[in-house]
Amino acid sequence: MLMKSGCALRKPRLGICRAFQNAAPSTSCLLGAPKRRAYADAAGLSRDVFHSQLEDPNAGAILASMQTASSIPQTLTEKIVQRYSIGLAKDKRIQAGDFVTISPHRCMTHDNSWPVALKFMSMGATKIHDPKQAVMTLDHDVQNKSETNLAKYRQIEAFARQQGVDFYPAGHGIGHQIMIEEGYAWPGSLAVASDSHSNMYGGVACLGTPVVRTDAASIWATGRTWWQVPPIAKVTLTGILPKGVTGKDVIVALCGLFNQDEVLNHALEFTGSDLTMRSLSVDDRLAIANMTTEWGALSGLFPLDAVLAAWLRSKATEVALLGPRPTTGRPSSFSHAALDQLLASPVAADKGAKYAKSLFLDLSSLAPHVSGPNSVKRVTPVSQLEAQSIQIDKAYLVSCTNSRASDLAAAARVFKEAADGSSTGAVPRIADSVQFYIAAASQAEQQAAEASGDWQVLLAAGAQPLPAGCGPCIGLGTGLLEAGEVGISASNRNFQGRMGSREAQAYLASPEVVAASALRGIISGPGWYEKPAGVNDVHRGTGDGIKEDERMLTVEEALEKIIAQADQIVSEAEQAMPLAAADPPDRVTDVLPGFPERIEGEIIFCDSDNINTDGIYPGKYTYQDHVTRAQMAEVCMSNYDPQFSSLARNGDILVAGFNFGCGSSREQAATALLAKEIPLVVAGSFGNIFARNSINNALMGVELPRLVHRLRDAFSPRGSQLTSSGESLDPVAPGLSTEEKKKVLTRRTGWRLTWDVRRSRVQVTEGPGGRSWSQRVGELPLNVQEIIARGGLEQWVKGELLARAGGEASG
Repeated sequence: MLMKSGCALRKPRLGICRAFQNAAPSTSCLLGAPKRRAYADAAGLSRDVFHSQLEDPNAGAILASMQTASSIPQTLTEKIVQRYSIGLAKDKRIQAGDFVTISPHRCMTHDNSWPVALKFMSMGATKIHDPKQAVMTLDHDVQNKSETNLAKYRQIEAFARQQGVDFYPAGHGIGHQIMIEEGYAWPGSLAVASDSHSNMYGGVACLGTPVVRTDAASIWATGRTWWQVPPIAKVTLTGILPKGVTGKDVIVALCGLFNQDEVLNHALEFTGSDLTMRSLSVDDRLAIANMTTEWGALSGLFPLDAVLAAWLRSKATEVALLGPRPTTGRPSSFSHAALDQLLASPVAADKGAKYAKSLFLDLSSLAPHVSGPNSVKRVTPVSQLEAQSIQIDKAYLVSCTNSRASDLAAAARVFKEAADGSSTGAVPRIADSVQFYIAAASQAEQQAAEASGDWQVLLAAGAQPLPAGCGPCIGLGTGLLEAGEVGISASNRNFQGRMGSREAQAYLASPEVVAASALRGIISGPGWYEKPAGVNDVHRGTGDGIKEDERMLTVEEALEKIIAQADQIVSEAEQAMPLAAADPPDRVTDVLPGFPERIEGEIIFCDSDNINTDGIYPGKYTYQDHVTRAQMAEVCMSNYDPQFSSLARNGDILVAGFNFGCGSSREQAATALLAKEIPLVVAGSFGNIFARNSINNALMGVELPRLVHRLRDAFSPRGSQLTSSGESLDPVAPGLSTEEKKKVLTRRTGWRLTWDVRRSRVQVTEGPGGRSWSQRVGELPLNVQEIIARGGLEQWVKGELLARAGGEASG
């Protein structure tokens, strides 16, 4: 459970949460109506949970009661969540910040289906609540032909058949692509998956968002789980894509140009003029939505517009002519009758809907870009990297991001054009020093590429085919990067060590840049880009990108603009307030009998921002289901720092930088820390998916930016790095010399931290004889204590199922 420090930079606002005040009421909705708990305020205390968490539906209900339901405009995200929320009060209109109980249209699991099944059965459940809600695919470790892995795959298939769940075997394709091409991710619906790239469904106007294994087990058992509607950001796209620029370039640029966590833990809604949106194909949108995960967002929605409608019609026509694929025997989702119904009343954001923030990107100003090395936050135009002649060892055209038939066609075109320009007309071979790996996103996409001849062109060029699946993208199977190697990939994630050795360098780019790089042996583009006249830099920023002298406003829009400007002035004034009142008086919180009233230990400091789940728990262990607790402890944080295991001691308090736990949805990121006997994690901020895993697995955490700054002042060569939150920075205490402040990934500090749970206060002592200071943090309410005391959500749901069964028996 993660709590946020108190702060008086802003006055309390309706809809701002106090330290997960309502996390447990939302879980209690799993089996019935929400159980409201008393809400008490503390003057001057802002109670954000973490970056992502907005507050209390009780407070939201007060605001809602002051307005008629029809007077509250909703975003597209809010409208879809409204459709799939259950147990809502009459006339309740979902808004960002609300905790809701959701019953998603679909829930996809992949190689982690058996661990989810074990959780499901440990809850006492025997029959999946709604077999049509679940989809199971095998896609991650499909190259692994060991008997252990094959036995697990057989278990998953047998379980799916027994439960009557749609099942797709290894080699059929990546689960996210199957969700798209089989119509499970339906426009206007809510679909979740136990994988972080479920954001991809937003490319077809389906609200896709990740859940973790325990959530998936809960959905299997009850049909529902809890969710908090995140803050929602609007991303306005203007202009049109120039020739030679792709959807992959769009999202690579967004990740690198807006790289200060602007959209961290937000739901995104992409919008633009008809002309702009027509320049983005559905495949472009899928790539963009897919990598909104790497941008830090929880979802990435595109609208149901003419482009998507035409794509849907083509799918329905294909089914009408050829019939559905016989994989599951289920009727196809794509029919013209279904589309007639969908398009008769398409869901869209209301006029005047409120967004937490607005960003824009002018597509006309965009050139092909490359991400890396080893970070999506570092991007460079291809032209600049070409001039550096960066040699590569491996190239990859794999993953759910960019391995559809259109991507394979773009890569094949590079070699076709080179063949056309040669004297022999033969398909040229890739550079002698390069290994080039290709894997289609699905069997259907590979068949389409084979029918067009593109697959054969890539093979003739020297590409090595892999089965449709995740493979190298997740760091499994053939072709991983070795120490000292450089790779370029059309996949979505280039975290250090994810695709192989920590000592390798990984870049991300579009399929055509990957192919051109494989052909030449250095990072380079195919030469297709045509730079528009007058473009010198990428035009992007806050707002909608429309010049004020070109803007035409209605009276209503003008009024909204004035209100927004006033809100901004007030917000800036609040943030400029002095920090003297930043620590309100204590308020005692009840503590369950047996629950620890204090947690204390020495601080071990991991001085990095954006420590991802690959760093916390390496991907190569994620799908090994029989790793012992001792083994988990041994490899904990090893992909971030191989020395962590030898430095950390039982009972240490782990403190890290900002956006801790970003990346994939693996629950082991939380359970490995528990295995290492880390009782508490403190960070400047947490990634939402890690926060969710912590709640579900009974790992406690606190957001305390002030502590991160103090540690960096004392130990880091760069000193403290302020974040946009503007948190308090006290005068710098005497620290180490410059020589002593050399970059250390993991440091035993000698500082001690004590969290007084009853008083909701953290006290820090800065080393033996050092200064001590304390700060209020969010409360840990009784219902959250109950989940932690039971050992997490899995055991909590088990208890609730048993209680319900007992009640039904006695009745």
